[in-house]
Amino acid sequence: MSAMNRRRMLTGSAGTLAALGLVRVAAGETFPETKVAATATGTTSTANPIAVSTYSYWRYRDDSKLTIEQCVDLAADAGFDAVEVLHVQMEDTSNATLQRIKQRSFRHGMSLCGMSTHQSFVFPDPAERRSNVDHTIDCIELAYAMGIPTIRVNTGRWGTSGSFDELMANKGIEPRLEGHTDDEAFDWIRDGFEKCLPVAEKCGVVMGLENHWGLGRTADGVLKVINDVNSPWLQATLDTGNFLEDQYTQYAKLAPKAVLVQAKTYFGGGTWYSLDIDYARVAEILRSVNYQGYISLEFEGKEDHATAIPKSLALLRSAFAVAGSRKNE
Repeated sequence: MSAMNRRRMLTGSAGTLAALGLVRVAAGETFPETKVAATATGTTSTANPIAVSTYSYWRYRDDSKLTIEQCVDLAADAGFDAVEVLHVQMEDTSNATLQRIKQRSFRHGMSLCGMSTHQSFVFPDPAERRSNVDHTIDCIELAYAMGIPTIRVNTGRWGTSGSFDELMANKGIEPRLEGHTDDEAFDWIRDGFEKCLPVAEKCGVVMGLENHWGLGRTADGVLKVINDVNSPWLQATLDTGNFLEDQYTQYAKLAPKAVLVQAKTYFGGGTWYSLDIDYARVAEILRSVNYQGYISLEFEGKEDHATAIPKSLALLRSAFAVAGSRKNE
């Protein structure tokens, strides 16, 4: 059976998966039954396509770093609709490699739907900020070369934590750099993204600002940057695993600006923490703002990816399946 036919079969079996109760991911491995509801108007949107981030096959583990092409093959075999590329996982960014990755995905009948990049504009030194602007522009151009329509971007953080493990232990909160303020940092961030806008527009690549620690730890922080920049080329990447308080309220705030949704699962227990995420509820929030884009799996548990990723795909297919037929207009 071809990868494309496997994906069609998995999409068509969403009702069966719902009957099995695969609509919730928690710290444990049981899934209480939750029905997928229609919108308040009685209409429903089409099922969201489900992607997987290449990060899901690596998770920064020493024993499981795969090439992007290996991840594309595994994603096709599992039945995903698309792949999101993690930039720091790319061992070669030559044009020949970029085109080979694009062709490989195409031959599997999949899209390359996004690229996750890393940058920070929270530096007092203008040269450091300029270096991150240049890096972000380079990433926009890499995405363009691969036909990728959006890149995940970050605000950056103060960097006063001793390590990322310490940052996670403190729920992503860290003290400001002495002598500086959040207002200053937001100005640096706005200026950094504004310098990237001309290239984003020229390439047709939307920067999706993620709720990803630092000044973007909360929906309000992300929205402040997006509203200050005020451009269609800077929107939001909504990560379901990065709001550690009032998560559903914050999902709802960020959802109207989302161009990509990253969905965390934690089979085997999370690397840094586990969240109880009701994906049927997340789907309702996204349907309420007519989000019809990709849901990209970021598996962040300790279980082997060979068993955890198929379970994660089944869970997301069920939660983001069609709840009914669209009404004729």
